Amino acid sequence: MNVSSRDRLTIGDLAARSGFATSALRYYEDLGLITAERTAGRQRRYRRATLRRLAFIRAAQRIGLSLDEVRDSLSHLPADHVPTSEEWSEIARTWQRRIDAQIDELRRLRDQLTGCVGCGCLSLTRCALYNPDDGAAAAGPGAHYLYGGGPAPAPGRTPELPGSRASEFLGS
Repeated sequence: MNVSSRDRLTIGDLAARSGFATSALRYYEDLGLITAERTAGRQRRYRRATLRRLAFIRAAQRIGLSLDEVRDSLSHLPADHVPTSEEWSEIARTWQRRIDAQIDELRRLRDQLTGCVGCGCLSLTRCALYNPDDGAAAAGPGAHYLYGGGPAPAPGRTPELPGSRASEFLGS
């Protein structure tokens, strides 16, 4: 299909029309989510249809899809023509399943949070919210979740806490 120069947008025009920063557009191009043609002077030119792909990306991000999931969804849509209603419907069904799974997970999280706050246990061995299936046990003994997630300090050493002097904080 022959595309006239009138149907091509510069990266600045595309950014202005889509609301995405030019850096995001270049990143999406690097990821293969959108494509650009190059002029003789190596400037990017995007087809107007790229606006539709960017709207698709924005919608996918709003429901929480990762860019890998967006790429997978886009791979099921034609690049050379406007998708048919059947093609859009298949993507919509996939997204609906994803949204339903997110809703279910949020409900489970809400219910666990209510129970945890209600009992006040916050036990690292029993708490299903903070330590599902006692996954912390695999890391061995010690406070593995303190100090930025790194290993606990060696015995007898005072840990450095971000933004403070540990000896003053710990009273040593």
